[in-house]
Amino acid sequence: MSRPHDGQRTFFPFGNPFRSILPRGSYLSPKLLALLNIFEQTLAESLKRLKPKDSSDVLSLSWMRRAMESLCEAHANIKTLITDLQFPVSDWDEKWIDLYFDWSVKLLDICIAFSSELSHLDQGQILLRYVLHVLDSSSSSPSSEQLKRADACLHDWVKQFNSKSPKFENCSSIVQSLAGTLYLTKVKNSAKGKVLMRAMYGVKVMTLFICSVFTAALSGCSTPLMDLNVSDKFLWAEAFSDLQAVVNEEVKSHFSSGKITMLKELEAVEKHAERLHDLTNCVSHEYVTLLQSSCQKEEKLLQSNGIRHQEVGTLTISVDQEEREGFQESVSNMAEEAERFAHGLDLLSKQVRDFFQIVLSGRDALLSNLRGSDVTNESSVDEVRP
Repeated sequence: MSRPHDGQRTFFPFGNPFRSILPRGSYLSPKLLALLNIFEQTLAESLKRLKPKDSSDVLSLSWMRRAMESLCEAHANIKTLITDLQFPVSDWDEKWIDLYFDWSVKLLDICIAFSSELSHLDQGQILLRYVLHVLDSSSSSPSSEQLKRADACLHDWVKQFNSKSPKFENCSSIVQSLAGTLYLTKVKNSAKGKVLMRAMYGVKVMTLFICSVFTAALSGCSTPLMDLNVSDKFLWAEAFSDLQAVVNEEVKSHFSSGKITMLKELEAVEKHAERLHDLTNCVSHEYVTLLQSSCQKEEKLLQSNGIRHQEVGTLTISVDQEEREGFQESVSNMAEEAERFAHGLDLLSKQVRDFFQIVLSGRDALLSNLRGSDVTNESSVDEVRP
């Protein structure tokens, strides 16, 4: 169902996979057509809003949060459409139900994987907060012992940053398995079913695309990224193609530059953390060297006639002040970026949890309706028995 293409997978190479669902000549009443058009236009507007003015904003926590919000809205709109169609579960084809349950359980697994990796990144914030506490710019100059502790903690943060949550390791393969469900079977003798399947197809394309981008961004690997080809017969097709082109171009450009860190906010934290890591090493070494040098000079000056002891103190204070000012600036910069990253991480994590609940509630609602249908059918059978 897919083929390699510049390190990505291109789906639907054989034309429009939706032709079997809504073939030419299919009749939809004005009411059903209006419901379908409204749904697809809403989806198109949602996709347009996700297209960033600055392409570099694609790989940011703020864009990912907006993307997850859009997914929540799209899945909620499917529920509304089902209600507006007045399409009871008893009229659903068993294949649709099986596909929905298979799709939704994979989405739940992906949400768990995303949440786990975001939590893993959040745990690293504890190490950064400890570093900032040890090197608090409002306090006096850090001692050699404080510099050693901060340096060791920064080393641990880099180590954790380069690792991944165990639950996230299989996320890419789960995303790949979702692609197979985009090929749907033919809908027979059900105009409402055709509308529902077409709407669900649009949401699935959007969901698969966003999940693949999320997986690439969190894994630092281009493998999960996909190129999805959709027919221009859908009202949202142009908006989706434009969005996909911008996002994929930015991600490929990011990887081609040799960068591994994908998230914009995390990249900023990493930059300042590495700078501070270098400074703690440098300052700690210079601190010891300066102390040894000062002791030697002081000993020589004490043995020399006519040299005032104040000169040694003046030299030491001057060097300490210069080092401290540079250190304060680095600590302040990292504190600012770490706070921005932590805030964005919290918002995205909440949005992922909200999406998980929407998918879960949809499964629960369908199961409840199915049980209700079974009870109704059993009652009907009992009534006709002699």
